[in-house]
Amino acid sequence: AGAMSGGRPLRLLGLHGYRQSERRFRQRTGALRKALRGRAELVAVNAPHPVPGGSEDDDGDDPPRGWWFSGPGTFEAGEVAEAPSGLEESLSVVAAALAEHGPFDGLLGFSQGAALAAMVCALRARGDPRFPVAFAILVAGFASRAPAHSHFYQEPIAMPTLHIVGDADAVIAAPLSRELAQHFVEPVVLTHPGGHFVPAAAAQKKAYLDFLDQFRPGQGQ
Repeated sequence: AGAMSGGRPLRLLGLHGYRQSERRFRQRTGALRKALRGRAELVAVNAPHPVPGGSEDDDGDDPPRGWWFSGPGTFEAGEVAEAPSGLEESLSVVAAALAEHGPFDGLLGFSQGAALAAMVCALRARGDPRFPVAFAILVAGFASRAPAHSHFYQEPIAMPTLHIVGDADAVIAAPLSRELAQHFVEPVVLTHPGGHFVPAAAAQKKAYLDFLDQFRPGQGQ
């Protein structure tokens, strides 16, 4: 149907991975944005926390960033962090982006950004008015192991979600992404054979569009 179905494209707020930035995320999602052209536009936002100790090729104007830390200036997805820091600031950044650059229809998060998007979904499902989104696409997501974050997962999260799982992902192992999906009511899970990236080959493109078409204005939900 494509553009013939009329209506505006959906707008997705993009949440990048740990040690990425809005600009890096934009560069690495070119194939995805092309696949979604006319159906959805992706607008990314920078995480608020620069990651210390950037590598030598880092651009001083574009430091790598993170949404929260599991230790002082560090992050490990599998770590049971006793004193995670920085999450509240990141939730405020997402709320501000939704308010200032919106309206947005949904979220698209990658890696730590997908974990953050899942937390936003949990808050939204409880009626938090700061996060007026209807769905989320979570690529290489995981549930935070920090006890301080356990409240996000205490009840099933009633938000439509598409979970993209890379079988060969060496950064966020596939079982972690599947575990996150199980915290949602009726999640859609798509597995791809690749690693830690946002896939946009034909099979994934179809899955994205099939999922997004449920939310297109005028399509009826």
